[in-house]
Amino acid sequence: MDRNLAMEFVRVTEMAAIASARLMGRGDEKAADQAAVDAMRAMLDSIECDATVVIGEGERDEAPMLYIGEKVGTGTGIKLEIALDPLEGTTVCAHGGPNSISVMAIGEAGGLLHAPDTYMLKLAAGPEAKGKLDIRQTPTENLKRLAEIKKCRVADLTAIVLDRPRHKELIEEIRAAGARINLIGDGDVAAAISTATPNSGVDILFGIGGAPEGVIAAAALQCLRGEFQGILKPRNQEEIDRARKMGIEDINRVFKIDDLAKGNLMFAATGVTSGNFLDGVIFKSWGCYTHSLVMRSESGTIRHIRAEHHFDKKPRY
Repeated sequence: MDRNLAMEFVRVTEMAAIASARLMGRGDEKAADQAAVDAMRAMLDSIECDATVVIGEGERDEAPMLYIGEKVGTGTGIKLEIALDPLEGTTVCAHGGPNSISVMAIGEAGGLLHAPDTYMLKLAAGPEAKGKLDIRQTPTENLKRLAEIKKCRVADLTAIVLDRPRHKELIEEIRAAGARINLIGDGDVAAAISTATPNSGVDILFGIGGAPEGVIAAAALQCLRGEFQGILKPRNQEEIDRARKMGIEDINRVFKIDDLAKGNLMFAATGVTSGNFLDGVIFKSWGCYTHSLVMRSESGTIRHIRAEHHFDKKPRY
């Protein structure tokens, strides 16, 4: 992939973040999400590529745009696959909470797992833990291993977990093991990335979240040389059938990071509300500031981009 494409895609997440940030704290999740979707879709059509959405807003009959299988880009140039979430952390954005982002992962054909819309048990950590943890082991065991790897005590570690009733026993076990916990209301893509971000204060992610978001997080962690593992947790037979229809025969298999995202990958994210690794959009009378992260797996380049957007000069797409 042309390295200049990375800068084109970060412009997409910037526009989606700005659009949804205008609705931060307004209490309207649907409006915030729709604003991000509209902005992302408009910007994608300005990029010279022949891309297919493999993870998006849902099936074609569920989403009018950015649906799975939709073609985006100009239709000419390199063929790509895109996994995207115009507003990851919709609820927290609508209620003014932290860690909502606009995010997308880009891969060449066959580079991204076409994950079914179901749940996934996840484990994420930074580069030092790559290949040294095992999602099949208990959180306690993985915390002990990580402490050994980092040459610290379990009490020095912080686990990040979605604050959900389904995680009651998980939270109790982490506390019993002696680790600290950062409970979040939404947005486990940002949470997974924070495990590989220096000075984020987060060491490991545990818990169950969306499988599509797991693919996006895996792509980001590939660029960061981090660790990610997942096991599908379908809620019913319909979700099991959907997974098998998408080519996943063994529902209980452990997906390693290379199973979820591989090859030449790009990742772009822009903060909507401030969080562990990205600052949110700040509006001014003349425009706004944004903070974005753009990465390429091929070069290992990680760029933090702080941009000023002057609304009187912005083109219309």
